[in-house]
Amino acid sequence: MGTLETRPAPDATELLAAPVAKALTGLDGDVYVAPIDPTLADTAAFCEAYEVGLDVSANCVIVAGKRGDRVTYAACLVLATTRADVNGTVRRLIDARKASFAPMDDAVELTGMEYGGITPIGLPSEWRILIDSRVDATPWVIIGSGIRGSKILIEGALLKKLPNAEVITDLAA
Repeated sequence: MGTLETRPAPDATELLAAPVAKALTGLDGDVYVAPIDPTLADTAAFCEAYEVGLDVSANCVIVAGKRGDRVTYAACLVLATTRADVNGTVRRLIDARKASFAPMDDAVELTGMEYGGITPIGLPSEWRILIDSRVDATPWVIIGSGIRGSKILIEGALLKKLPNAEVITDLAA
């Protein structure tokens, strides 16, 4: 895809965060990884530099929902052409009074991944993974690898096989 040089992810675990590499062992399907310049990990810069369309690049955002003293974390996966509806759909799905993007330090500490590389693969087992139906319908999609120095290429439909994954129609606003 684009100008990325991909390899089967199981053969290149050095390009994956540890929780991602571990989680891939239980995922039945083809997953590829490509090294990238870590200074180009942010979506717009990455897509331009590697000639990848925003319509096949997905962003994983970590949301913290609060209800009283309880904080619930969830991951939202949406195409780069859209934005997760955090204050509407996501907030209702995680049964929170207030929902917002998790603070960067919390997201990094809780996932064991680098900010700008967080991916739905290998997240804490109790977290829900909310996947926009447009991601599910994308034949091949680019997502983070847990580090800023690489990206994963995976079939969009394979992502719904992750633990606690749910495909949500119109997750994105």
